Amino acid sequence: MEIQVAHRLERLPPYMLGKIKKLTHERRKAGADVIDLNMGNPRDPTPEPIVEKLCEAARDPRNQRYSASAGIYNLRRDVALKYRNKWGVELDPEREVIATIGSKEGFSHLCLALLGPGDSAIVTRPAFQIHTYGVVLAGASVIGVELGNDGAFLERMEGIIRHLQPKPKVMILNFPNNPTTLCVEPAFWDEVVSIARKHEIMVISDFAYGETCFDGYRAPSFMEAAGAKEVGVEFTTMSKAYNMAGWRIGFCVGNAEMIRALSEIKSYYDYGIFQAVQIASIIGLRECDEAVEGQARIYEKRRDAIVERCRRIGWEVDPPKATMFVWARVPDHHLDPYGGSTIDFCLDMIDKAEVAMCPGGAFGEEGEGNVRIAMVENEERIRQAFRNLDRVLNR
Repeated sequence: MEIQVAHRLERLPPYMLGKIKKLTHERRKAGADVIDLNMGNPRDPTPEPIVEKLCEAARDPRNQRYSASAGIYNLRRDVALKYRNKWGVELDPEREVIATIGSKEGFSHLCLALLGPGDSAIVTRPAFQIHTYGVVLAGASVIGVELGNDGAFLERMEGIIRHLQPKPKVMILNFPNNPTTLCVEPAFWDEVVSIARKHEIMVISDFAYGETCFDGYRAPSFMEAAGAKEVGVEFTTMSKAYNMAGWRIGFCVGNAEMIRALSEIKSYYDYGIFQAVQIASIIGLRECDEAVEGQARIYEKRRDAIVERCRRIGWEVDPPKATMFVWARVPDHHLDPYGGSTIDFCLDMIDKAEVAMCPGGAFGEEGEGNVRIAMVENEERIRQAFRNLDRVLNR
């Protein structure tokens, strides 16, 4: 019998981060010491108070049942408290906060709740894959806009909204940006809200790296902008700042009707996150601010090591002000043997240099010429990775 998959799967390219992860695993099984700088998958431990609370809560039979798909009230209340204390934003825990199984799941399901065939969404280029393919999986069309963080970018975006019929239904923005690390200032979000109001278009902000900032930079939340809750929502996650990637816990906050739509569709898909994880996450939100700040300082030192080593081997890079990545420009003479393809280049570096990086081409053709380097290894391993690359590329 021939199995015929849904047409939507035909619109999806191979998931390059997963392909590189698989190849890295295969090379390691064969005995190679591949240094993995591919995914933003934290290797540092989750803060101990969170782990201790998980162990305690997991033993309680009351936490071993189905939970609520929207998240337990106390967790949503503490998310609202964090937004009040850190960003000065008032949120109603009942109507304006929902827990998600990591921000990626929440984003994808929100696309299903808001978009369908005939709809379109504005997505920046280059873009993290789920920002593009969450829209595609919902059956909607993607309108790409070259990424920027200034007035010219906002003018490009508004020009598309103004002239396209039917006009886009959603604009998807991600600052601090993955993969490029581009950041914005508060006035940017004020203008986004103004555009959204004027053209009656919804906003989805991905704020996954909002707490991983360097050099005194403070990433502004979209929710801080006056009127943001009228036009959109924001996703956050505990994966990065709290080293809880495998715990799968994130949040969506903001517009009550968009939150209601997400809650309704999630109620058909899941019974909520394991309640012990939710209870442990409350401890993280309440007690682990210092750990979050300390982790950002660790990443800052790794950033400095990566930037220095990139420049030593002839790669151009601007030191990022946030995220857990460096976005480096690879010179043409390093890419020419691969026809300019960063995908082929990165796959070959796993074999020849025993270093895994994420190709810019994985984020769309606008990312070509660059590689994304994750700050997940310690400084000595980072130096070793670049010695390996230098040996292969420059000697």
